[in-house]
Amino acid sequence: MENRKEYKRYCKALTLKDDPALIKAYKEVHGPGAAWPEITQGMLDVGIIDMEIYLVGTQLFMIMDTVADFDHDKAMAELATKPRQSEWEAYVSKFQNSSDEATADEKWRLMDRIYKLGL
Repeated sequence: MENRKEYKRYCKALTLKDDPALIKAYKEVHGPGAAWPEITQGMLDVGIIDMEIYLVGTQLFMIMDTVADFDHDKAMAELATKPRQSEWEAYVSKFQNSSDEATADEKWRLMDRIYKLGL
């Protein structure tokens, strides 16, 4: 992100099922090189330039940086149509408190920023 001066940042939250084995497996499917390449490419295609997911207990927190002219609703609708996206969402739903049919946008709740240090 240091090379990009203009971008948008979105923060989202999602809750995992309270099962240590499922949480361990969820972490593994998101480990380095484990995410399906079509999923990563789909995110890049819609303008997501960086993403990080953090975990505490059963709570996931996502930081998503996007191109400056990113339209969240339009991009999430487009992402849902990308190759293997619905298959991925069904696959990871077994770890999440969500239905098999839910899209990424339906699962991940946008968070409101309430504080920012600096400019």
